[in-house]
Amino acid sequence: MFLMSVSLLMMACGNRKPSTAELMQKIDSVKALEVSRQLKAQGINLEDANPLKMFYDSLALQPLPMTYSEEYVDLLPGYTEVPVSIVVFLELEGKAAPKAIALPETMNSRLLLLAADVADGEYELWLYSLDDEFLPVDKMLLYEPKKYSEEKLAVEDQYTYFSITSDYEINVMEYTDDEDNVGQLSTFIVDESRQFVEKQKTF
Repeated sequence: MFLMSVSLLMMACGNRKPSTAELMQKIDSVKALEVSRQLKAQGINLEDANPLKMFYDSLALQPLPMTYSEEYVDLLPGYTEVPVSIVVFLELEGKAAPKAIALPETMNSRLLLLAADVADGEYELWLYSLDDEFLPVDKMLLYEPKKYSEEKLAVEDQYTYFSITSDYEINVMEYTDDEDNVGQLSTFIVDESRQFVEKQKTF
């Protein structure tokens, strides 16, 4: 159904080749329509009462700036458990007890921090951007706990730390091992289409 709708949109443009921005806007519109149809099939009308907005509005706010700490990822202060009815829209099938907290809104950004349980009470942290209907536009992994073997030896060669500034710059620092004192820093921003894009490094 989605591919058919995109094909019809392309035909509607006639012989003129649409720009990338126009095409992305049309695809986003089709996606939103498909999601709306799926919700209505479940008896949920976003125009009447948007459960995603209601959930988002119920969340506590995570003040900025913020920086990774072991205490933060262990305790997840202020996080709210995600209801089962919302899990499917956040692409979290298979997670037993995901939790979320909102970031302060800006003119072009509506962001959500989501803790997805992995094992033994540990969580990985994802940052989501949401559209006007409070559906996910993009997401990025901020933190993943180390995995250990039965001998309690780390089996992952890479791990990450992160920070989010008051200007909504997302810094992700990747380390290859415990002896890597430098790491590799990547900085991301949220663009006008609410996608996470990496900032170009300036030297």
